[in-house]
Amino acid sequence: MQPDWQQFLEQRGAAIGEGVVQHFGEPEKERAAAMQGTVVCDLSHYGLILASGDDAQAFLHGQLTNDIVALGEDGAQRNGYCSPKGRFLATFLIWKATQGIMLQLPRTLLAPIRKRLSMYVLRSKVKLEDVSGQWACIGVAGQGAQALVTNVLGGAPEQDMKTLHTGRGRVIRLAAARYEIVCSPEHAQAVWGGLAQQATQAGAPVWDWFDIRAGVVTVLPATQESFVPQMANYELIGGVSFKKGCYPGQEIVARTQYRGILKKRTTLAHTGIADAPQPGDKVYSEAFGDQAAGEVANVAASPEGGYDLLAVAQIESIEGGTLHLKAPDGPVLSLQALPYSIAVTQR
Repeated sequence: MQPDWQQFLEQRGAAIGEGVVQHFGEPEKERAAAMQGTVVCDLSHYGLILASGDDAQAFLHGQLTNDIVALGEDGAQRNGYCSPKGRFLATFLIWKATQGIMLQLPRTLLAPIRKRLSMYVLRSKVKLEDVSGQWACIGVAGQGAQALVTNVLGGAPEQDMKTLHTGRGRVIRLAAARYEIVCSPEHAQAVWGGLAQQATQAGAPVWDWFDIRAGVVTVLPATQESFVPQMANYELIGGVSFKKGCYPGQEIVARTQYRGILKKRTTLAHTGIADAPQPGDKVYSEAFGDQAAGEVANVAASPEGGYDLLAVAQIESIEGGTLHLKAPDGPVLSLQALPYSIAVTQR
């Protein structure tokens, strides 16, 4: 986290651990505001890779799961980077910036993913830079998000996964009530101050909760190479193109799609246990006995108590309606409806 930005947030009451804003002193109030009001969150737990140069678009188009050529000047998209076996190494939010193409991913994965991508640049005219320290990323979500962002930034995109460059920063609309603002350090403090006048300051876990409720899987170190994109429902949220050319793992991703061999899907679930589940924790079902049926992908504290999570599990176990955490007789996970349709019978 940029030192001046960290100092500013701490002066506003932020409790920061390992570069992540955990909360602003009242985590329960912050979670309640996520359901009933509007929140503003620092997103420094994500980092930014800037791909620049004449060949940046073509290079990324040949490495990632989505159609970079179709991104457009004002577009944003979910995207992924796969191993040759078609398993996610990382997931991104991507958009075009003035300087090139921005790839946003968890900071914990930024260095190894940048290094791996750089290995394939070869003679291409592409530069991959960690520019996390050059920008502040701010999330705004909740009932009054659109009006608040419009008031403070001077405008907001009218469509999902579109961006708008204003004089104070770039606004990305993720959903009707959810926006990300990317601004320079010189504007960040004023933007935050304006947003916080009408929104509750909240920690990174609150923002993560919105992703979970939206059914958006974020690959973390504990889940690298665990899922093909369809297991994470990425083709359902616009994160995979089946019309573009080859990329690492493309043959396996396409075979999974067209031969109907998908056996796992992502499901939304809730648990009331006191101790937080962790990404990578195994889940079980009666149909698979002592054999794990899947694993936890992402977790965040729920405003209603306990934890909401995304688990990638055998479709048969999801259809059974009951999953157990960590052991065949472990705590029961209450399965919830995702905000998008999913054909769980495909396998």
